[in-house]
Amino acid sequence: MNSELTSLIAAFDGLAAAGFTVSAEWEEVHDLCQRHEGEQVFDWGHALCHRIEGDDWNADYWYRRASKRRMGAIGEEWAAMRAELSAA
Repeated sequence: MNSELTSLIAAFDGLAAAGFTVSAEWEEVHDLCQRHEGEQVFDWGHALCHRIEGDDWNADYWYRRASKRRMGAIGEEWAAMRAELSAA
């Protein structure tokens, strides 16, 4: 697994520990995803960030770019995303 994916997992784990709220942890994940715009997994992370933020229109844009769909609650989606990233 490359270091950027490891960083994404760690950043999202921090966001999960913070209760998936818009916070410094959210900013960290969002910034990381923006730096990797156009890479499918980071676009998926970007979608989840905007879902957490409550910006559904923007989230849907990033889900389309990532060829992904929403999955249940935010915590459930992060669990599925984490499993996929960890297997990469």
